[in-house]
Amino acid sequence: MTRNLLLTTATAVLVASGSMLAAQDTHPVTGEPLAESQVFKYRLLDQFPTIDPQLIEETAGGHVARQLFEGLLTQDAEGSLRPGVATEWSSEDNQTWTFKLRDNAKWSNGDPVTAHDFVYAWRRAADPATASEYAWYVELTQMKGAKEIIAGEAATDTLGVKAIDDHTLEVTLNQPLPYFPQMAVHYTLMPTHQATIEAHGNDWTDPENIVVNGAYKLAEIRVNEFFRLEKNPEYWGAEDVIIEEVVGYVINDANQALSRFQAGEFDMMDDLPAGSYPDLEEESPETAHATPRLCSYYYTINQSESGHEALKDVNVRKALSYAVRRDVIVDQILQAGQKPAYSFTHWATADFELPTIDYSQLSQDERMAQAMELMKEAGYGPDNPLELDLIYNTSENHKQIAIAVSQMWKPLGVEINLSNYEWQSYLDIRGNQQFDLARSAWCADYNEASTFLDLLTSNNANNDGKYVSEEFDKLLDEAAKADDPQPLYTKAEEVLARDMAIIPIYHYTQNFVLNPEVRNWPMENAENNWYVRDLYRVAAE
Repeated sequence: MTRNLLLTTATAVLVASGSMLAAQDTHPVTGEPLAESQVFKYRLLDQFPTIDPQLIEETAGGHVARQLFEGLLTQDAEGSLRPGVATEWSSEDNQTWTFKLRDNAKWSNGDPVTAHDFVYAWRRAADPATASEYAWYVELTQMKGAKEIIAGEAATDTLGVKAIDDHTLEVTLNQPLPYFPQMAVHYTLMPTHQATIEAHGNDWTDPENIVVNGAYKLAEIRVNEFFRLEKNPEYWGAEDVIIEEVVGYVINDANQALSRFQAGEFDMMDDLPAGSYPDLEEESPETAHATPRLCSYYYTINQSESGHEALKDVNVRKALSYAVRRDVIVDQILQAGQKPAYSFTHWATADFELPTIDYSQLSQDERMAQAMELMKEAGYGPDNPLELDLIYNTSENHKQIAIAVSQMWKPLGVEINLSNYEWQSYLDIRGNQQFDLARSAWCADYNEASTFLDLLTSNNANNDGKYVSEEFDKLLDEAAKADDPQPLYTKAEEVLARDMAIIPIYHYTQNFVLNPEVRNWPMENAENNWYVRDLYRVAAE
């Protein structure tokens, strides 16, 4: 039997002393003097398209949703599960899961948060009428009926989730899944307020309409400029929350953003200017940080009917990948501990053994020689050049990498047209297969290899290159049922490399700068799931 109870020791300490936070000038646990103004400000690279949990498809919106909404479970500073709305979770067989909900959870309008809110949200995520880009995630949880609902073959009320009573949620899966609770952390499975959505439709997330259950509520937003959150007094743990206000600034230019950070305009930024980390670490070791991050950077190859004919040739795809000098990208351009990638799944993923991919064992000169030969076999080369379009979302780092890679491809007779787009346009263009090659990255939704590999299954809505392999799909299906999926994951990575489904480039680290006055940042959370409610500001020295 799997059972988890309410409080970790650290949480218990904070809860016991939380009611004193607002009245004290020092932190009740650490004794540190607190700053008079408890505001946390950070920089976003792009404007998030939505903060509707069932519609979010990217990390910027996910970070905001984590402050506004609370799912059944959350994560602590190490990435371990901790209670959210649920105080206990248990299963006898890893197939039927029961979650006990706290009785003091409220929406920001004072309504109680109940098991029915989760049933509504999860059905909404699976409902084809919602058109969620993450409907596939509901299916990935192995929730009973999800596949049929998403396909439009069954009613949403057949989904394997039900409210036993207001404070008991039961989830039934098609097969045992021991890591289902980890998946329940994701924003797609956060609750949403049915009455508000039905009353306001697409406008329900506007500041004047939105009803949330997280530690903060949306106070103000100016698209492509900033947003502001305020502490939610109805949040069940409000007495423990020290930061009173959160402000996010949208700044596309990384160099401008770093200058503004150094001028003290905000407290945290990631996606640092390429090559800046070594100097930042040397000059301000208390400010610059590099931690593991479960994200992989790659180029998506459009293999759909709208894609370039040449990219349907595996020899061309392999040649493009072989010619990428990954060491140059990570060691000379980025310079922040990233590792070259020849497989998709990040090396730091829990219980994952990085497979040995054949072409990764060659020297770069050997890879380049093979790339030249492969292009020749495909009928292309300097005497018969190939022209391709490569798109990326606006970022100096993405631009530098794209320029470098396009130069690496020139000896193959490949001419690259580069185009950058703001975030929403980029997502639309990539999602509608209006490209040849596209800058892409995938960050883990939970800490297990399937969070990467399932992206490239044929039925995944986020498989923007439309790679299709019955063999790969079968391996992932078998892995979901296996007691030990690792051998199947190894085979799956080998299939991706054989087909060159994508062009892996590097595995991330999380490189960022953080104002030392902001304390309790979750440095060991490899999924980069941070909750402002855990943070606090100390008084300036």
